[in-house]
Amino acid sequence: MSDHLLFEMDGAVAWITLNRPESMNAMSNDMMSGLAEALDRCADDDSVRCVVLTGAGERAFCAGGDVKGMASRNSGGAGGGSAPTLDDRIESLHQNMRATSLRIHTLPKPTIAAINGFAMGAGLSLALSCDMRVMADSAQLGTAFAGVALAGDYGGTWFMTRLIGAAKTRELYFLNERVKADEALRLGLVSRVVPAAELRPATQELAARVASGPTKTLAMMKENLVLAEHSDIESLFAQEAKYQILSGLTEDHREAAQAFVDKRKPNFVGR
Repeated sequence: MSDHLLFEMDGAVAWITLNRPESMNAMSNDMMSGLAEALDRCADDDSVRCVVLTGAGERAFCAGGDVKGMASRNSGGAGGGSAPTLDDRIESLHQNMRATSLRIHTLPKPTIAAINGFAMGAGLSLALSCDMRVMADSAQLGTAFAGVALAGDYGGTWFMTRLIGAAKTRELYFLNERVKADEALRLGLVSRVVPAAELRPATQELAARVASGPTKTLAMMKENLVLAEHSDIESLFAQEAKYQILSGLTEDHREAAQAFVDKRKPNFVGR
């Protein structure tokens, strides 16, 4: 895994840290390939029961794309080899978005963004792809794309439209205004706001609470929630019926039912 991305376990919670603090954690090829690798690892590892995505340092969660690198490439500064075709560039970005932002959104584990600083452009898109967002009171959000004459990527328009509605999303994308923590909470862009110094422990507390839940059932629940964002109701009914019955066959459901009879708190093991 690249030095541009850090991975650590805190109990059953996997912390993935975007690690380019000198560049406000702007995306690099190594970072994004490392993120895709880390997400695959989390999906396959039963010991991971919740995933937190955050940024290194205090300034930024992720500033989005590396604009300085873009400027260098645009001026011919990235020499060597034949240039990729337009179709190749589009396909490469498409696949990268699927391996990271879409993967976060559909990962069979709950995901939380710990927004420690600026979350801008595609960095904001990554945060919005998570199931929940905890934001430091000193952090700010911004779509940023209009400021560098780019249309937007990593699914930010899709996620934001579903979180806060089409009209406000258009305003934030067209006007490129920054959103402070209190406004982000009011709009529903984030789940909760905490003092900056408490971001890590507050997020870990929330993540540990989620991780102590019935992990296999939560994966089915998440599939229902993802489908509900774009399906017709009959398709959702069919999937809900399937997963309601299947979740009833899990070890965690049997434990929960017995705990109810015993009048005690269930001990979920994620199976």
